Amino acid sequence: MDYYSGYINKLIEQLSRLPGVGAKTAQRLAFHIMSMPAEQARQLAASITDAKEHVRYCSCCQTLTDSELCPICRDGKRDHKQIMVVEHPQDLAAYEKTGRYEGVYHVLHGAISPMLGIGPDDIRLKELMQRLQGDVEEVIVATNSSLEGETTAMYISKLIKPTGIRVTRIASGVPVGGDLENIDEVTLLRALEGRTEL
Repeated sequence: MDYYSGYINKLIEQLSRLPGVGAKTAQRLAFHIMSMPAEQARQLAASITDAKEHVRYCSCCQTLTDSELCPICRDGKRDHKQIMVVEHPQDLAAYEKTGRYEGVYHVLHGAISPMLGIGPDDIRLKELMQRLQGDVEEVIVATNSSLEGETTAMYISKLIKPTGIRVTRIASGVPVGGDLENIDEVTLLRALEGRTEL
C-alpha cells in the first residue's frame, strides 16, 4: 500500500538504490530533502548533475577528478617513482588522511574476482602497466585483505616482477583496540609476519 504521493515514492525508491541505504534510511533522507529550503534542494540536485557531467578518470592514476590530472599526480613534490595500487578512490582518500604517504597512486576500480566474473581486463591493470614504462622504482600493492584483494595482489606481483621493479605488499594485522582472541588466524599470521623492530 502506498502511503505517500508518487513523487515521494519515486524519491524514496531512487535513494534506496544507493549502496548502504535501506528503505528506512531512504525514507528519512527523502523527508529531509522535502523539508529543505527549495534553493538548497536545487543545489543538491545541481551538484549531483554537475559531478556526473564533469568528473572523469585521472589520465595518470585513474582516480576520480574534474581535470585531466588529479591534484596528487600534478604535485611535483610527490615521489612519482613510488606507486601505491589501491582498489577504489576511497582507499586513496584513506591513505591521504594519514598524511604520511608521499608517493603517488594507481586506482584499479575493483579487484579480480572469478566468482563474480571480474577478470584482469575488467580493472585498470593495463593502465598500470603503461605507467611502469616510465621511471618507477617501487609498486606498493595496497589491495584489501579479502580473497579478491589477495588474488589481485598476487596477479599484480606476477605481472611486475619480470620488469625488475620492486613490488611490496602493505602489512596487515591486528586493528588498534582489537582483542587477539576475536581476530582470525590469517590476520594474526599477517601481523606476526609484518612485525617491525621496536
